[in-house]
Order: sequence, then C-alpha cells, then structure tokens
Amino acid sequence: MRTAVVLFTRDLRLHDNPALAAAARAAEHVVPLFVRDPAVRSSPHRDRFLAECLADLRNALRDKGSDLIVREGDPAEEALRVASTVDAEGIALAGDVSAYARRRERRLVEGAGRRAVKVFRDSVTVVEPGKLKPTGGGDHYRVFTPYFRAWEKVRRRDAEQVPHALRLPPEKLHSGRLPAIGDGPQGYAVGGETAGRARFHRWLERVADYGDRHDDMPGDATSRISPYLHFGCLSPLELAARAKASEAFVRQLCWRDFYAQVLHGFGDLRVKAYRANAREEWHYEDDALEAWQQGHTGVPIVDAGMRQLLAEGWMHNRARLITASFLTKQLNLDWRAGAAWYDSLLLDADVANNYGNWQWVAGTGNDTKPYRRFNPFRQAYRFDPKGDYVRRYVPELRGVAGKAVHEPWDLTDYPKPIG
Repeated sequence: MRTAVVLFTRDLRLHDNPALAAAARAAEHVVPLFVRDPAVRSSPHRDRFLAECLADLRNALRDKGSDLIVREGDPAEEALRVASTVDAEGIALAGDVSAYARRRERRLVEGAGRRAVKVFRDSVTVVEPGKLKPTGGGDHYRVFTPYFRAWEKVRRRDAEQVPHALRLPPEKLHSGRLPAIGDGPQGYAVGGETAGRARFHRWLERVADYGDRHDDMPGDATSRISPYLHFGCLSPLELAARAKASEAFVRQLCWRDFYAQVLHGFGDLRVKAYRANAREEWHYEDDALEAWQQGHTGVPIVDAGMRQLLAEGWMHNRARLITASFLTKQLNLDWRAGAAWYDSLLLDADVANNYGNWQWVAGTGNDTKPYRRFNPFRQAYRFDPKGDYVRRYVPELRGVAGKAVHEPWDLTDYPKPIG
C-alpha cells in the first residue's frame, strides 16, 4: 500500500496504537489526522486538556519525521477529503461503542468507495466490546462478576511498538492549526501521552496499595489516570498488563470494558433505563438540581464532591457514588440530569462509563441490588473521618475542626440540607 490515513479519535498516543502501527507496517506513507468536530459538546476543562493532548501528539509525530494533520468539521467528511487529496488506499481508526462513533465509522465505510476502512476494536478497551458472550445466552454480560471471570481468561494481543519512523506522502498537506490551549481552568492534570505515561509510571510504584487506599478521599490515593484513558493517551491493554500487582486496580479497568460491552449491546444507555422493570418515578425540581450542581445542598460531603468537579473537571470515585446517590435516592431527581451534568464537565466522561455508572447508582442499571443507597453522612465519617476532603473544597467550612465539619449547622451559618 502506498498511502494510508490514520484517523485519531480516542487514541491520542504512539505507544500501543493498533491503527497507527498497522498503517506503518502496511503503507509507504502515513497521514496522521485529527478532526476537531465543533458539533461535539465540550467544556473549558476538556478543551484545555484536548489541546495539550494534540500538541503533545504533534511533537511526538514530528520526532518520528511526520506531523499531525489537523482539520475541523465532520470527521468522516474530512477524513475522506484528506484521503482523496493524497489518493490513500486505506483509512484506519480505533473502534468505539458510542452512537457518535458508530455513525462516524458507518459514514466512513459508506463514503470510502474503493478505499479500505479498517477499524481496530481493541484500542479503546482491553478486550473488544463484542468479543465475550455469556454462556447462558444473550449478546453481552449483564452482571460484572461473571464478565470479570471471563475477561481475565481472554488471550490478549501483544502491545504494539511505537513505529521507528513515519513518512508523510509527497502531496502538499498543510498541517493545520492546533486548538489554542488558552487560559481555561488548569484542573489537576496536563494533557498528553507524555504526561500520562509519566503519571502512570509514578503510579506503578504504589499500585499495590490501591486496594487498601482507593476510598481514602482526603488521601487522594487513586491513580487519577482516567482522563488519559478517556482521550487514549494511555493504552488500557498496557495498563492491565503492567498493573497486575493490584487486582483491585485491574478490576477498575475491567469495569470500563464491562460498560463498553453493555453500551455495545444496549445503545440507549444514555436515555433509557437498562433494567426493563426499573421503577422510575422522578421529581423535577430545577432549584434542587441547580443546588446539587453548584455544590450548595447543605450536605458538606456532597458539596465538596460537586465543587471538586467544578474546579478540576474530575471527582474522586467515592465522591461520585455519594453525590450520584444523593441526587437519585435522596432528592429523587432523574439520573439523566445528573449524568448529563457530569458529562458536561468531567475530563473522563465517556458515554459507556458515565451513563453505566449513573444507572448503577440510580438502580436502573446493572447493580444486582438496585435499591441500595449511600447515606452521605455515614459515607463522610467513614471515608473522610477528619473532614480534610470537605475542608479542601468547601472554603467556608475550613474553620470547623475535625469530623464536626460533616454536620456544621450548629457551629456555622452553613445552610441546612435540602430535600
């Protein structure tokens, strides 16, 4: 093959990138392409992180003798236009399971004509979403534990090596302007494969402690690499192989795959209850929803989590459970509104994980105990026993010492809980 186009999507990396590696082996010339779609809803946090990811990717490709070609518009149309310009014989890209990704793949295939379109479906996840089938029938696993047992036994491909060199075709292609990084909220992380790999290498030094410490909210003992997984700066396959010292951490990677295969089998996960007999009798109160969104519910542990989300574009996983349960089980507000708010702000808010987890908490999804609820005060005393997490994100309570910060109403003018 003379020329191939590699359309980068949620795989913004050179290490273990199946689409890029295959194109480098098969084609004399490779066009690395990213298309920024203005129709995709974003946020200041995600805009900044993505801009940093693309700048890092361009630098890495230039080190290999190539470049990142950047376009703006509909990804399928722009990829086909670039392929036509360089007379490419093939287009390669990572597969994904959202409705948006499936539509992109379908339109590429429909418009490719004589060009081959190759979709690599084990790039965004460890195991291809449609690969594992339950022994009792059905097109996907509905319960996590049986899926995890099957997932552990799957023979996986070897991680792909970074191509030694990449050559652009002789046809003139303007590289295109990268989005400006701008002065959006810095949050906690710099985007890009370089920063992601550095963070992961540091994390490997303490990954064995993850099972004991991942719920330590003030200790902030989680990996914080979920944004790098979402944008594909890190390979989940490589992470699963290198983090074997912690089964608890590997299980979290499996949860990503689990929800991907759920979305693959149930495309309405964003808008429709997964359980056919789920009880949905939601209230719709704009004031209560806004108070929750802004971290003004009067429940300090909930408010701390929601303000962390606003400040950083990320939230501790235990805080996600507490805040989501408060919205759906305490306020009885629709999980869709909560999931959409997370989706608008989180750096790591891919459709499968975000909506799958929200449905789990709301009792409409894959939880085998759909009526469970997380009492926010018990959770606060257990996972933030001295109140340090609350004081970190709720400045008006920084003068309240110790665990009293979780029920501060007689000590300060902090508002009483809503709902």
